[in-house]
Amino acid sequence: MFRAGLRRSKLALLLVSLTLGATSAVGMAQAEVCKRDQFENTDYVVCSIDPASSDLRLFWRKDTGAPFRSFATLARSLEAEGKKLSFAFNAGMYDTDFTPVGLYIENGKQLRPVNSTIMERPAREIPNFFKQPNGIFFFGPTKAGVLTTEEYIKRKPDPLFATQSGPMLVIRGKLHPALIPGSTDRNRRSGVGVCEDGHVHFAISETRVNFHDFARLFRDHLNCPDALFLDGGRGTGIYSPALERSDVSWHGGYGPMIGLVE
Repeated sequence: MFRAGLRRSKLALLLVSLTLGATSAVGMAQAEVCKRDQFENTDYVVCSIDPASSDLRLFWRKDTGAPFRSFATLARSLEAEGKKLSFAFNAGMYDTDFTPVGLYIENGKQLRPVNSTIMERPAREIPNFFKQPNGIFFFGPTKAGVLTTEEYIKRKPDPLFATQSGPMLVIRGKLHPALIPGSTDRNRRSGVGVCEDGHVHFAISETRVNFHDFARLFRDHLNCPDALFLDGGRGTGIYSPALERSDVSWHGGYGPMIGLVE
């Protein structure tokens, strides 16, 4: 009886150990979605996911029609549904009423059309969104992509989610031709890149960086042949409980947001 009881006790301890180990592994996997990184003496936070095994979504407005505006509001809304916001990024540029400037598709429904405006002005006077070529980040249940707006219109991929921003950072392995090495135009920046293996990398700079160096982060460090600028300056933001981050936009709130749901 004693030996049988001892065996049962050892078995119970083993099961507890395995359970705790599995729980710990899950926690570590979640924490590692977003991590601090460095490239050429600039600090970044990079969040990496596989869309084929992740519940990645776009968010803009609540059921009432009002924009979420903050990561905290979005997180509370998901918690009310018994879900968790693992991380979130601002998902592109928006007007003063928090409406996306360009294409916005959520759950297969197009809520804002493609913005194909071409501005005929000196380059320094053209807002970032309209610096050509700009582009579209899109994704569905199993894959994601980044295309120039022109290429997206030609291909008509019909995604579940999509957001338009600009300028493109990397196009088929080449830097956007207008990006200037050593440029003094430095700011905090956020963007998204898609790698050949299908993985998606979201990155936000912790300090000011120029467009050329930011684009090289995606191409040369994260190995993304296609990448898109999302926003900069006071509009950049990230939500990551693992890193104790819940940024607030100095514009009074965010428009579209990308979020990973658990």
